[in-house]
Amino acid sequence: MSERVVPDEADGLITLAVADRVWAGLTAGSAVPTTSAAFTCFLSDVRPGRYVLLGACVVELTGTGDGRWRVPETEVRRAAEAWNAVEMDALDLVRIGPFGGVPGQERTGGTLRGWRRRIGRELPEADRFARQAGHEPGPGSHLAGVDWRRLLVQRSRDGAERSWWLPRAVVRLLDAAEHTETQWLHTTRSRTADNSVAGQHRRDRRAIDSPSATSMDGPAIPRRPYTGELRGQLYSVLSRKPGMSRKVAGWACAVCETASAAVLDHCHEHGYVRAPVCTSCNTLERPDHLYDNDIRVAGRYQRLFDTDAADWLRHWHRCPGCRTRTTLPLPHLAAWTAHTAARTLRPTHPGSRRRKPCGVLRVSWTGSQNTPRSCLLTVSVDFCPSGEHRVLARVPYWEALEQFRSWLAETAPAVAAAAGPDRLDGLPAEPRPVIADTSGEGLALF
Repeated sequence: MSERVVPDEADGLITLAVADRVWAGLTAGSAVPTTSAAFTCFLSDVRPGRYVLLGACVVELTGTGDGRWRVPETEVRRAAEAWNAVEMDALDLVRIGPFGGVPGQERTGGTLRGWRRRIGRELPEADRFARQAGHEPGPGSHLAGVDWRRLLVQRSRDGAERSWWLPRAVVRLLDAAEHTETQWLHTTRSRTADNSVAGQHRRDRRAIDSPSATSMDGPAIPRRPYTGELRGQLYSVLSRKPGMSRKVAGWACAVCETASAAVLDHCHEHGYVRAPVCTSCNTLERPDHLYDNDIRVAGRYQRLFDTDAADWLRHWHRCPGCRTRTTLPLPHLAAWTAHTAARTLRPTHPGSRRRKPCGVLRVSWTGSQNTPRSCLLTVSVDFCPSGEHRVLARVPYWEALEQFRSWLAETAPAVAAAAGPDRLDGLPAEPRPVIADTSGEGLALF
């Protein structure tokens, strides 16, 4: 921990070099690594004379008579306290790119707008700096104080296409920082415009230099909760409407209800919009895809089908097609079958304290939901000591569907009561084919 420093001035301001030392000392043991020069590097995401973004906290910079910049020590410590509260699971990764066919966002200023694309642009430069032993973090390493180069995981498919991944906690932190910065700039510009209209040509220096920092919950402008305004609408229609991305960003995520929404989650089998969600929740409910018609049942399903099952089932049944047929999209139904229906079939092995499930669950299927009588789900365990690719069960689609409906009635009675046939006129006679391969441009599972 950093020792208390003596502020340069009576109002508690410290120089940027001292602020760097205080910040580094306070966050030395944090789960999310910080850059070594959050205040003095003056990269593109540090605004001299205005602010420095540290996670979801904005710390304003104050100019003094000697031409040097200073910051309030109390705000540096407040930002560090919020930073240290972030918990991170380094194995819970979220894909951040590259994504093809993503519509461009409106330019609103700021430095974190489109931070995923920024990482993609700066990766070659980051690689160059990484090869120089002992070099200080290069351009692009500082995103709201996060040294993302130390956390980035790169994966290759078939030895060609690369994908980039960051821990989910870091993605949430950067999304919150992006939202905070955007709204802070909006508030600042609105305040400036109001002052101009009122004829206030001389700005109140004391008001400008007053220390302030936004909280982890964002600025004063609230995000409105989603109350079903897009119910029953087709994604293919809404996604083409001008200004839709801006409208989506005005909602809070319909799942976690804390982060700002970023995308329209929709059902690829039926084509209906579910709700606006944040990027993290959109990735959380997406199965880990290995190959066509083959998914790995990751640990996230412990949450989706156990602890938060009712909330996620309600979200999936926002699709009129799934609600009317009392089902889930095929990959979700397959994951549920492996995780829940076939749970007792999974082998276990002695552990340090208790027996642990062995291997990694995997489920594949032949056919599709369009031909339910010929669709077969195969649940297996990879890397089992008693033999790789050990098959646990082969479950026909219709049988898995009946098991799911019984489980739904017990787990989420309200969701089950709202489901059933003939509840929506004009529902497609047959579901659309599921998109099983997400490697192409513009494709995403759910």
